[in-house]
Amino acid sequence: MRYETVIGLEVHLQLKTKTKAFCGCRVEFGQEPNSTVCAVCLGFPGTLPVFNQEVLRSAVKVALALNCQVQEYTKFDRKNYFYPDLPKAYQISQYDLPISKNGFLDVQSEGQTKRIGITRVHIEEDAGKLIHENEISLVDYNRAGIPLLEIVSEPEMNSPQEAFEYLTLLKRVIEYLDVSDCDMEKGSLRCDANISLRLAQAKTLGVKTELKNMNSFKGVKDALTYEIERQEQILESGKNMAQETRLWDAAKNQTVAMRSKEVAKDYRYFPEPDLTEFLIDDKIVREIKENLPELPQAKNERFIKEYGLTDYEAAILVSSTSSAAFAEKCLLSYPGKEKKAVANWLIGPLLAEANLRKLGLSDLGLKPEDLTELIGFTDRQEISGSTAKAVLTQMLTTKKSAKDIITRQNLIQISDSASLEAIVRQVLDENPKSVADFSSGKANALMFLVGQAMKRSQGKANPKAVQDIIKRRLTNA
Repeated sequence: MRYETVIGLEVHLQLKTKTKAFCGCRVEFGQEPNSTVCAVCLGFPGTLPVFNQEVLRSAVKVALALNCQVQEYTKFDRKNYFYPDLPKAYQISQYDLPISKNGFLDVQSEGQTKRIGITRVHIEEDAGKLIHENEISLVDYNRAGIPLLEIVSEPEMNSPQEAFEYLTLLKRVIEYLDVSDCDMEKGSLRCDANISLRLAQAKTLGVKTELKNMNSFKGVKDALTYEIERQEQILESGKNMAQETRLWDAAKNQTVAMRSKEVAKDYRYFPEPDLTEFLIDDKIVREIKENLPELPQAKNERFIKEYGLTDYEAAILVSSTSSAAFAEKCLLSYPGKEKKAVANWLIGPLLAEANLRKLGLSDLGLKPEDLTELIGFTDRQEISGSTAKAVLTQMLTTKKSAKDIITRQNLIQISDSASLEAIVRQVLDENPKSVADFSSGKANALMFLVGQAMKRSQGKANPKAVQDIIKRRLTNA
């Protein structure tokens, strides 16, 4: 390829604390506009911010999980700009002494592992929300002062797919930490992207475009894909790239110009005079590190090692904390050493049922022992795989056990030789043409005869046993 794509991402993460970053207002989504505000978060004269300790602990958790260096000294700064949703006309943020820096995430993309650097993770407060209606604009300050983490990556991603995988893993790590609900629809996770193109093998970066208004990871991927094509066309035509901010229009599937950005905006940062510098005690950092949960990549590796799963199977099962916990209970409740059957059911029929209902595995209301009981029936060849899938659907609908459904509906598979021999004999007598076709080398005839036997037994015959009997009788005929 003639051009190399360079992508960096900035993720704003709303923390799941009970109160705001610097005041006691509660953090609750969906409240009446301007109902969860006070003199502090509205910036009334004479008020002073008080730092929420839970914000600090959550920020250290995220920093450690992202392999960042937690700084001994940190401070807050004022980021000055005027906009209607910013009541103080400045935002309390962090500039030169962020809480952490120099981290990384190892991302799996297109069969390769790539380490994406994380420049910094810092704390700041959110602004309010502008609501545009007809010819007026309204502002809701409920969100003003809610604690945010800004997670800034290095410009080390080279494709939209890499960016998608990075965001997916980042979101998964944060969900495991339980510090945010990561709901993009509620605005608790927001992402901006910086993208530029440069000639392959070039050392200097090209002119970058900042992309905003992407409300899903798919939206990020689509916006980056479109922008690569747009920038390549401009460069190929010999025109100069303009440094600008563009918005993603999902309805038109294109980016649109928002504003030019020829120079970096001067926010006139200066130290927040109402908050002292903070010394983060190493003992606190060690205590938080010792109590971190098992993170998705470590859990993925353990599932492979302890349960003999493939990387693909493990990756699906650890995609959320609730799914991973449910999956592990199922794996542990299965009596056999070989756990492959359980994994196949979890990522196959059960996941299909969950997707159909738009639920997670753990939200289906199925107990792990109920699933492993159903798998036991198939292991003992008492019911067929197709019958078991139908039983699973009934279990989820009726909340009855596999044993109860199988017993009441008399679904136990016919496996005794005498009964199967009788069924096969009738099928062969009734289908002489298929018998002749099999004898002449037409392999499909065998499956037709098996199907007829299954039909005659109302689906209760053991299909493998039926196939073996038919082959034996026809081979010896």
